[in-house]
Amino acid sequence: MSYTVVIPARYASTRLPGKPLADLAGKPMIEHVYERACESQAGRVVIATDDERIESACAAFGAEVVMTSADHASGTDRLEEVARKLGFGPDNRVVNVQGDEPLIPPELIDQVAANLEAHPDAVIATLCERIPDVTSVFNPNVVKVVFDNRGMAHYFSRAPIPWARDTWQGSGDTGAARSLPEGCDYYRHIGIYGYRVSLLRNFVTWAPAPTEITESLEQLRALYNGARIHVEEACRMPPAGVDTAEDLERLRQIMMTRQKGAGHP
Repeated sequence: MSYTVVIPARYASTRLPGKPLADLAGKPMIEHVYERACESQAGRVVIATDDERIESACAAFGAEVVMTSADHASGTDRLEEVARKLGFGPDNRVVNVQGDEPLIPPELIDQVAANLEAHPDAVIATLCERIPDVTSVFNPNVVKVVFDNRGMAHYFSRAPIPWARDTWQGSGDTGAARSLPEGCDYYRHIGIYGYRVSLLRNFVTWAPAPTEITESLEQLRALYNGARIHVEEACRMPPAGVDTAEDLERLRQIMMTRQKGAGHP
């Protein structure tokens, strides 16, 4: 299974500047992400950055680095630049692994790549997990996804979808007094993506879709333009990434515990 992992890594982060270079167990965070990606079946792992400090740190541990523009509006635009610079063909597969997920299971990376290969009519593959509680269904920060019996996405939304009309009718706006309907599963979208390069080339030419702007969900641009997105339940539960200083400290404690369990000093 031949595919490439691209790890976007920006220095400028609103909530945690310099995040890719933050120390985790004696290594910069981006090195941990790179190591997890190298444990997958990817034929190539590339780090994409717009910052020379990150480029220098990645070169120090032997990673392949592609310098990209600092002006990209989205991570998808950055991936397209990498694919273009490396001369990838339209059918090449690229998996986007975020640079702030140092504990991402390599199996998830392989899963989206394999699903893209197995479904030639899909140009994007991504993952999801079941939502066990109604509070999460009504939480706008939890992105929900609905898909068909082949795993092709119908829609992604911050709203509760599908809407349980008979169960939730007239029970308030917050969902606090509601319960999950019987016979219907709800799914949270997990933001790891596999792309065909043909989709990346098209994506950067499309204007933001009305649904994308309204929901603030970039994947809706692909659906709006008729692209097919394959969705499957993740084979493993992915750990949370690092968005804040508190997340970083939590990861440090997890990794310290792991090191002690493995017998490291």
